[in-house]
Amino acid sequence: MDLDFTDNFMVDGKFSMKDYSTEYEGKLSKDDGKKMLAEEQEKLRELQERLYSDGSKSILIVLQAMDAAGKDSLIKHVFGGVNPQGCTVTSFKTPNDKEYAHDFLWRHYLALPEKGKIGIFNRSHYESVLVCKVHPEYNLSEKVWKDVDDFDNEFWKNRYESIRNFEKHLADNGTTIIKIFLNVSQKEQKERFLDRINEEDKNWKFSSADLAERALWKDYMNAYQEAINETSKDYAPWFVIPADNKWFTRVAAIQIIIDAMEKMDLKYPELSEKETLALEDAKKELESE
Repeated sequence: MDLDFTDNFMVDGKFSMKDYSTEYEGKLSKDDGKKMLAEEQEKLRELQERLYSDGSKSILIVLQAMDAAGKDSLIKHVFGGVNPQGCTVTSFKTPNDKEYAHDFLWRHYLALPEKGKIGIFNRSHYESVLVCKVHPEYNLSEKVWKDVDDFDNEFWKNRYESIRNFEKHLADNGTTIIKIFLNVSQKEQKERFLDRINEEDKNWKFSSADLAERALWKDYMNAYQEAINETSKDYAPWFVIPADNKWFTRVAAIQIIIDAMEKMDLKYPELSEKETLALEDAKKELESE
């Protein structure tokens, strides 16, 4: 059974959306997948403790997807058992006036995880080359450009370069970056939208604006394909995970994250001889009470 999800789903070389399935096509069963997820959660908890105690590195997980692909539920099921003191989740919505008063990366710098912590971006700086690529007029809110005609190939080339430089800088300064695209099909999105409409307790998740964006599916797939091709680097790789089966998406994601953390060579602090002796003295004192 091939369960090396890191190698299976990492983008290495030229990326084409049509070459990546939205459905899991392996032999892992749903029941076995759920058992594996529980086992991997234990590993993740231990690795997070090691990351926190090491205190010299951080990890940034970027999640991108179309609506209803399962980003929120992935965060819940993958990270639900980690210590919340060492993990932050930031969901990026439409920039506000203060954020538009700065460059497009500014608000993302503010949300970066400090050393010893896990940071999760639910949507991210990639919105500037995804939704803003599909709707170039949104860029006018940055007040630097005057007309949508300004958003030519050179503009997008510079955006990708800014993102690559941003991520390279983070990687060079101790942040491991994992970027995950949840690859859901248009058919599965339709079913999940209908669930949100038909189930009263899910009505709040649906907006009529979701249908307007769904109508631009092809444009979004083209934007994702170009963004992934331009920015999947060894220091900040993209992983394209099938997202039509939520149980599998979670298993693949947690294994990819664990693999990356194991490569970070995280260590618990070593006590000096003086500290070790003090520890022994403290033990004797406590035991003699």
